[in-house]
Formats: sequence, structure tokens, C-alpha cells
Amino acid sequence: MVKLTKTNPNLKKIVVTLKEKSYSEDAAIWKDIAKRLERPTRKTAEVNISDINRYTSPDEVILVPGKVLGNGSLDHKVKVAAMGFSKSAEEKIATAGGECMNILEAVEKNPKGSGIRIIE
Repeated sequence: MVKLTKTNPNLKKIVVTLKEKSYSEDAAIWKDIAKRLERPTRKTAEVNISDINRYTSPDEVILVPGKVLGNGSLDHKVKVAAMGFSKSAEEKIATAGGECMNILEAVEKNPKGSGIRIIE
């Protein structure tokens, strides 16, 4: 039986970078995120703005190992790192005063991964 691997070169680069950062910084969160990104596509996280609004508090850093969708509204400022954002999700986060970034930007800003909440 052949083991299937991801073919997206950007995703492969992100996974390798996360694993390297996990070992160099002794931060288990990055290895956990890398494993979540390696899962099959049908199990990729899709999180709505309403979920972020419900489960977060103001000025929190959120990491979504998948895509953020624009269903719902956001009434407080949060920083969200994800693999991708829908246009409406980006607009709603920006309107609330928050920030959208990709996962590698979150790794650069916080190498130890402290204070980051994972939402799936």
C-alpha cells in the first residue's frame, strides 16, 4: 500500500518549517499544528467568524489550521493566523480592528507559541 502525501509545495514548506521550529524552540504547539496540517483534506478545519467571536476574548491570538470563513459577526479585536481566509472573513476581522496573518507570520512573531489558542 502506497502512503499518500501532500503535493502542495507551500503546505509542505509550512509543515517542515513548523517541525523545525518545534525542535529548535522546544515548542510542542508547532509540531501539533504540523500534524493537523498533514491530515487528509476532508478533515481540514473550517472555522466561521461566529465561532471565533463565541470562543475568544478581546486581544487574543487565534490559530486555525485551515480556513476562516465569513459566516457570522465579530465584535472584538483578535489576531487570527490561518492557512487561508475568505474575503468576507478578512473584511470582518479588519473591521473589528483585528489582524489576519498566515501561520508562518505567527511563528515569526511568537517562536515559543505562548498565548496562542487553536480553534478547529
